Amino acid sequence: MRYGNAAWGFRETPLEKQLELTREMNLPLLELDVANAEGGVPLDADEARLAFTRGLYERYGIALDCACAGNDFTIGDPVAEAERVKRVIDICVGLRARYLRIFAGFSPVGEVVGARWDAMIAALRAVGEYARGKVTLVVETHGGVTAYDDGVTHFHSVTTTEETLARMLAEIPENIMFLYDPANLWAAGHSDPSALLGVLGERVAAAHFKDFVPLPSGRLLPAACGEGQMDWKPILHALRGRDLPVLFEYENTADVAEGSRRCRDFIFAAERAAITAT
Repeated sequence: MRYGNAAWGFRETPLEKQLELTREMNLPLLELDVANAEGGVPLDADEARLAFTRGLYERYGIALDCACAGNDFTIGDPVAEAERVKRVIDICVGLRARYLRIFAGFSPVGEVVGARWDAMIAALRAVGEYARGKVTLVVETHGGVTAYDDGVTHFHSVTTTEETLARMLAEIPENIMFLYDPANLWAAGHSDPSALLGVLGERVAAAHFKDFVPLPSGRLLPAACGEGQMDWKPILHALRGRDLPVLFEYENTADVAEGSRRCRDFIFAAERAAITAT
């Protein structure tokens, strides 16, 4: 596994500061936001902007392997949304990024049936074919989210149930891969998120690592790896030896630098302990 930082927690941090922090953490990867947050690369970025961004990564010695976009193929106009993702794919080509993280959608799984399911699959097929030979699309395992004053709740989407994941794997192009986020799966109700790796198999091409702390209200507080109740041992065991980017996605913007360091320290310590035990 090759470690780095994910974009979401850094959504309020200027890109150069993100790169500086990632280098200080001695991590080789930083996921780049494309048209999803204020500090990201915009959809209308020209070659000069892309060259500047590539140069910034090179200056800090960080690989620009991973990019991300925000999209939802389960609401609105999936055809228009697919055209937007195609533009992001073009930007990734200009950036020379290898992986582009996208979403299937955040609607409750029970609502994505019939024509809505078909429209989602059609959009995924369209972007999958467009991306072929250009960039590896990775669909994040991400449920729907409801935010409250004291935290969040997650509910099942099409990428958090075994049944819908298996169906998606059968219906979308084989070049579309998945980004495995065990904390998202745990938050949606899976007590053992490592079990979903059996469904996804070799279609896992990237991962996000973070955690959630349950609150007395029943809601969840985004946290650093190891601070919640999720069992990391089977997750790390199942992923060990895979060559894939793993990005720390501490979600709280107020202390994202410190939280990301706590994620790194926990995971690195857990890996050292596992190696020692064997």
